[in-house]
Amino acid sequence: MTRSQKHVAEAYSPLYFLASLGAGGLTVTFFMYLMFWVPHAGRTVPIFEDLMAVFANGPILLQAAVVVAMAGIAIFAFLNVKSLIWNLSSLSRFRKTKSYEALRSSNGETTLLAGPLAAAMTVNAMFILGLVFVPGLWRVVEYLFPLALIAFLAIGVWAFLLIGDFLGRVLTKGGVFDVTAHNSFAQLMPAFALAMVSVGLAAPSAMSGNALVVGASLVLSTFFGTAAILYTVVVGVTAFSSMLHYGTAREAGPTLMVIVPIMTVLGIMSLRQSHGLHVGFELHQTAGETMIFLARLLTVQVLFLMLGLLVLRRQDYFADFVFGHKKSPGSYALVCPGVALSVMLHFFINKGLEAAGLIGKFGIAYWSLTAIALLAQIMMIALVFRLNRQHFSAKGTPDNMVPAE
Repeated sequence: MTRSQKHVAEAYSPLYFLASLGAGGLTVTFFMYLMFWVPHAGRTVPIFEDLMAVFANGPILLQAAVVVAMAGIAIFAFLNVKSLIWNLSSLSRFRKTKSYEALRSSNGETTLLAGPLAAAMTVNAMFILGLVFVPGLWRVVEYLFPLALIAFLAIGVWAFLLIGDFLGRVLTKGGVFDVTAHNSFAQLMPAFALAMVSVGLAAPSAMSGNALVVGASLVLSTFFGTAAILYTVVVGVTAFSSMLHYGTAREAGPTLMVIVPIMTVLGIMSLRQSHGLHVGFELHQTAGETMIFLARLLTVQVLFLMLGLLVLRRQDYFADFVFGHKKSPGSYALVCPGVALSVMLHFFINKGLEAAGLIGKFGIAYWSLTAIALLAQIMMIALVFRLNRQHFSAKGTPDNMVPAE
């Protein structure tokens, strides 16, 4: 490699996969408009034909919402894929450097799990693109579900191989894990990756009419979802103990809120599984039970948001790393909680409060609560563009990777 290429490769961080993840998450927030506002009788998700029916006969405001949603999905899916490709290429070069060797022998080895995490999100985003923009997709969708299961399973194997390398090293060689640097929730990246795989694996259980596909979806998503929960509990407890002793690592402060997206992803996995069990195996859950389930998840999210924002404010994180001139690739972790909160609010409002009859569809209470979800989405859109301007040069390379002339 030339000096310039070597500098770029050495300076890369796998945390830049979070830029792809954030864009993919925003794709999902726009899909929420279609999911809960567009009629799609007989299906669990809206498809291209449902959107065309809105343009043909729907109210003008709903048509406008569909246009915004389709544009948002297209824009952020493009950014998601573009960033994923750039990261995979950069990671390939990074593997040939001494910085990569140092990473693999440190606590930061788990940042490599941002790769399968972002890849799983991209598969979800591609499925959304297909539903929204491909006519007639639903006629062949049953053939796609096995392929989706294979894709997510492959990403899950990638994630487990990385986790196995890390745990195999730190659990067999004493003293190689720096407990003093465990003072954040950065080590929850593997749990987040496993949770993202699990929600993807659960999708066929909510949409397929094939009992074998539904069964495989339920079992596989349960395996990865349970693994994510166990990893979250074990690492969360040990990390919190370290934070109480050493304080929270400043640049890793945003990871305090990683529990928020993990809760949203596992919550959607559970809802998808519930639908599969209802349709395929006659196991029923009432609207009230769903509402309480979502309320509990939302409570956990709000508590960790409050904790994270408290610590970040006390550490002046936003002043330096968001609105200031300091750069940390971990800043992209701030996008995930806001996106996850927006998505969870949509589910809580529609699958919880409205389904249970506590609020009316499209009433004052409905739109008042939905406004919070939309505000969170708008703030995250602004944050993504702000971070992209702050971190990336005009050539699409992070500024810290551009060598001095």
